[in-house]
Amino acid sequence: MEKYSAYRDAGTGLQPFLSPGPLSRSPWLSLLVPIRYLVGILRLLAILVLLVCYFLFVRLAFVLLLVVPPVQRVASSFVSSVIIRAVLFCLGFVWIPSEIVSKKRGRNKTENKWNPGPGDLIISNWASWVEILWLAYRFDPIFVLPVPESAAETVAPVSSPISHKPGRRPARTSMPDASPSSRKSTSQIPIIGFHEVSLYTMLRETGQVPPYSASRGAKPRPLDEIRQASNRPVVVFPECTTSNGRTLLRFADLFHQSLPVKGWNVFVMCIRYDPPTELSPTVTHSIPSFSFNPIPHLFTLISALALPALTIRLLTQSESPSSPTFLVSEVVGVSSSRDQLAEASAVLIAQLGKFTKISMGWEDKARFIDLYHRKRKAI
Repeated sequence: MEKYSAYRDAGTGLQPFLSPGPLSRSPWLSLLVPIRYLVGILRLLAILVLLVCYFLFVRLAFVLLLVVPPVQRVASSFVSSVIIRAVLFCLGFVWIPSEIVSKKRGRNKTENKWNPGPGDLIISNWASWVEILWLAYRFDPIFVLPVPESAAETVAPVSSPISHKPGRRPARTSMPDASPSSRKSTSQIPIIGFHEVSLYTMLRETGQVPPYSASRGAKPRPLDEIRQASNRPVVVFPECTTSNGRTLLRFADLFHQSLPVKGWNVFVMCIRYDPPTELSPTVTHSIPSFSFNPIPHLFTLISALALPALTIRLLTQSESPSSPTFLVSEVVGVSSSRDQLAEASAVLIAQLGKFTKISMGWEDKARFIDLYHRKRKAI
């Protein structure tokens, strides 16, 4: 949309925040609306049954096993995994392909199985709440949300004045910053810590930007402290918010870790979703719902008449930033970045998913969301 053109990346012209739509729409699709609602209601009922089972088995029945914590932990993890996979099936993800990828030819990938352990980090891009469910199903990890030093400003940036511009001047537009080149990316806001959150909270905060509502009022903790005290792997999304899956947002300086990492393992992965079609809406969730987030988007998915698709690519551990043979110069070269792990992870994920890295970050999305909500309320 032209009114959001100021939030295109100046270098690439890509819009990283607006939800993508199908290239064309056929008029006969309106005839399928009753069928879509029927399919959506049936799938929703199945998901509600699964949620009740989750509450009964995981939250109530396993309370009786608290006297034996190891048994309770294994039983809870198994039942949660089965129920979450069933929910993904109801969403249309009948088959979720994942592959271990090596950037170097001739490398034996079967010797580098993905098996994150307690205290290890899983680093991924973030485009939807669906990958959160997949991660919970596969690894039963701990999710964390970053806490910034301050909130991003929502005032539109002012372009620097130019005293003289040769050539013919373009016509004036009623929208400020209409040209992508007239707006610079917002400067980074430091991340001062993290909060450990539940799966439900992680789903609810998908699409939001820091500072999250779940993080208010509690003291943030260093990521290393959370990792060392964890009995499960820890998932980190360095973009700090979701994009529309077309690009890779600027990674925040979260880790402050030199390379290669020693004493624990880093697992790098990426998620890619197929573009939307007339019968299959976008799975990405870059703009949070006004209320009950992300339930409106969930109903959009379960009422689709075509199966959605996603691709999960896992970087082989021999090329991970925690591998003893990892060479920083091969990935990031000579860099002045304060956070080598964040920069190396961004490069590796961009290569895995064939994403274009852009200079815009969560700070820019905070401004975009503010503008988007104000315009929606004005309609």
